[in-house]
Amino acid sequence: MAQNKIALYYAFAPLADPEAVCLWQRTLCEKLGLTGRILISEHGINGTVGGSLASVKAYVKATRAYKGFTTMDVKYSEGSAEDFPRLSVKVRPELVSFGAPGELTVDESGVVGGGTHISPEGVHELIEEKKKEGREVVFFDGRNAFEAQVGRFKGAIVPDVATTRDFIAELDSGKYDHLKDQPVVTYCTGGIRCEVLSALMVKRGFQEVYQIDGGIVRYGEAFGDKGLWEGSLYVFDRRMNVTFSPDAKTIGRCAVCEEPTSTLRNCSDPGCRTLQAYCEAHEDRAAEPACETCRARAAA
Repeated sequence: MAQNKIALYYAFAPLADPEAVCLWQRTLCEKLGLTGRILISEHGINGTVGGSLASVKAYVKATRAYKGFTTMDVKYSEGSAEDFPRLSVKVRPELVSFGAPGELTVDESGVVGGGTHISPEGVHELIEEKKKEGREVVFFDGRNAFEAQVGRFKGAIVPDVATTRDFIAELDSGKYDHLKDQPVVTYCTGGIRCEVLSALMVKRGFQEVYQIDGGIVRYGEAFGDKGLWEGSLYVFDRRMNVTFSPDAKTIGRCAVCEEPTSTLRNCSDPGCRTLQAYCEAHEDRAAEPACETCRARAAA
């Protein structure tokens, strides 16, 4: 039986003709029998594809052969083409929808003016280094708040954002201004959101911003559940979440009874993107009309 894999990847590089790259990527994936979601913009590529190991490897090799994508960061995990409903390859103004394409500058080396890249091991080294200086490292979650329900770094700040587009207003609100002189480590699933978020933070006066190379995925690969990460990692496909070892904690709490769970379910309103945690006994409650967000919106 053929082995299957999912590849999560991105590369920031100036693209003169995103539409042509989009057509090439769609043709390549169709030829290899891959499914998934790929976004192309003038700033580069961001995607997740699944299929047979041979096809995924052939895809990565072919994509890395493109001049701007030679150093494309790729992370592999268990899964297959069945974890995605179809193949979607689109051109967008942004690789990650922060709603600020004009704020991002990209050159041949990647994002200009972003946070300092540190390895998973470097995170621990940074904490020890700052501790000797009498300073505390702050972890800043660069994902949507619902993702942190089931997994996050210990003691992390989780901004109150429903979508990535909410981050700019959140940063501009002033509620995190006290962090501008502190060492801040941003983190997200695979690293791409923090490439942009850290640059936005630096532009807004945050003096010491870091980002974890490869995001939570690489940190989890390095330390499993013996480091500073706890819980499961939400992923945007049919798997819903993954863990890094059998020792993973269950930190999510059911929205109905507070029982431990790592299961997130969509709101029954198709126009709402809110996900909430439900235990097995109350999974059917996710099908009821209106989540808390929808009810609060209706009452406003």
